[in-house]
Parts: sequence; structure tokens; C-alpha cells
Amino acid sequence: MKPKKQWITHEELKADLMKDAKFRRAYEALEPEFQVASQMIEARIRKKMSQQELARRARTGQAVISRLEGMNARPSISLLARVAQALETKFQITIG
Repeated sequence: MKPKKQWITHEELKADLMKDAKFRRAYEALEPEFQVASQMIEARIRKKMSQQELARRARTGQAVISRLEGMNARPSISLLARVAQALETKFQITIG
């Protein structure tokens, strides 16, 4: 008889991984990119807009939007401002 797999929740896995200082530093370093990506995706979906449409309105390429949403880019402030304008929303940076 095979032993049953024991499943853990996402929260349990995260809590376990966060005990590792190196992992925690890497996770925290990605927080700004995660915030940009998740808020962009949410705003774009609320507007029922495709990546291609957002790119056209922001005067950039669809691949650029894809990289931003996939956290594979470090965008300039001017690009983020154009994306925010294309999404008809505000762009706000908080330090602290």
C-alpha cells in the first residue's frame, strides 16, 4: 500500500520557506516587481483589455507588457507612467 501524500497549503509552504534567511531576502527583493505586476494585471483585467491593447495605448510592444506582468523587467518610471495613463489610473510610488 502506497503512503498517502501529505499536502500543505501555500501559506504553510511560504511560512516554512521564509525561515531561510537567504530565501526571505530574495523574496523581499522581488516585492516591488510583484506589486507592479499584480496591480497592472488587475487594472488591465478590470478594463477588459488585452496585453496588446494596453501596449498600443501605452505606445510600447506587447512583449514589454508581458515582461512587466511576468516580473521579467525593470521598467522606467516613464514607462510605468504611460502604462498607468493607458489604464486610466494613477501611478504612485511609496518609499518607506
